[in-house]
Formats: sequence, C-alpha cells, structure tokens
Amino acid sequence: MPPSRADGRAPDQLRPVKLQRRYSKYSAGSVLFEAGDTRVVCNVSVEESVPAHLRDTGKGWITAEYGMLPGSTAQRKTRERFGKVDGRSLEIQRLIGRSLRSIVDMELLGERTLWVDCDVLQADGGTRTAAVTGAYVALVDCCNALVKERRVIRSPIRTALAAVSVGLVRGIPILDLSYLEDSLADVDMNVVMTAQGEFIELQGTGEGRTFSRDQLAQLLTLAEHGVRGLLDAQKAALASS
Repeated sequence: MPPSRADGRAPDQLRPVKLQRRYSKYSAGSVLFEAGDTRVVCNVSVEESVPAHLRDTGKGWITAEYGMLPGSTAQRKTRERFGKVDGRSLEIQRLIGRSLRSIVDMELLGERTLWVDCDVLQADGGTRTAAVTGAYVALVDCCNALVKERRVIRSPIRTALAAVSVGLVRGIPILDLSYLEDSLADVDMNVVMTAQGEFIELQGTGEGRTFSRDQLAQLLTLAEHGVRGLLDAQKAALASS
C-alpha cells in the first residue's frame, strides 16, 4: 500500500471539494470553488456583442480572464494591471476560454459574449484546474438564466467538463497536487476532460526527468478517476436549490 500524503490522502484521492453557487450578487452565474486550501471565485457576465471577426455570423464567443489576488499566496502577489498580465496568467486564461468554448454551441448562444472571470482568493496548487472546474458551474447557471429570460431557446452547453492535476512524486502517481506536492513533482500534468471521458486539453511536463508511456497511461487513468469525482461534485451542486 503506497504511503499516505502530507495531508493524509491516498494517492488517488481528491482534496475536499466545495462549490458555493450564486456567490456574487450581480453576475449571471458565479461560484466559489474550493479544493482543499485552494479557493477560486468564478463569475460569468453577458455582453450583447461579439468581437469584430464574429459580427453578423450569428455566432457567440466565450473569453476568460484569470488572476491571483494579493494575499492569495504566502508572499504578496502583485496586482496585475490592464495590459500587463504576466505570461502564466495569460496562458491560464486562454486554457479556461478554450476549454469552455469546446463544449458550447456558439450558434445557439447567438451573437453575445460570455465573460468568464476567475480570481484566485487563496492558492495551494491546482488553481488553473480549479478555475476550469468552477467556471463550468458558473457557466451553467449563466446559460440557464439566458433560457429563463428567453434570450436563447435552450442552453447551448453540450456536455459537462472538469479539470484536475496529476503528477509523479518520488515515482508515485498522485491525484490533485497541493503546492508542496507540485514543487516536489518529477512529472506535472493538468487534464481537462468531458463527461464522456474525452480529452479537451493535456498539459504535461517532466520536471528535470523523462517519463514513460506506461507512466503517462497511469496518470491519465488517475486523472479520469479524479474528473469523475469532480463531475459528481458539480452535479450535486447544480441539483441544489
């Protein structure tokens, strides 16, 4: 039996997950997503216009912004200013946007833009996967509001998605890495998947070492297990009033 981790979890165990819907009063959809000590607030807002390249096409758009707030880490994170987003934040917000666009029927959405804002309140690893997973729930509430307001005929969301991190730490495949585990990982991977088990995005890196095809298969199997657990948590949250 592999040794337990610093927080007592088994290698294939997610951190405790909490989703608080309707976290923000003024957003069309919002959620506070917690995975252990990582907390991300996700808001979705509606704009009745699209970027220039989509005008008169009948298609909508989804775009995302991501940021880590001052106080989210042990050492103060400098607040990002307009036009001065660092490379990591830019990469993550593109990941969030790509992931959500992959599951939405843009023609059914119509010529409007959904703005997805993900702000990290507290970071202990896995903030990008937390942002993707939480943003999906906020997106569902936003699209349901559009249906209720008769701005769309039905929700344009085609399927559910979630994201999780996996990695190799001292040769052991583990699920949902904390910051400490991420800093020790020989291999670090983020996986975004649909409810049908299809991959949307894989981001995997060997941190100073290589990894085998067999190890990759182990990590993907572990990620699928974790995504199923997150999908269950999303479903339970969305079923609540």
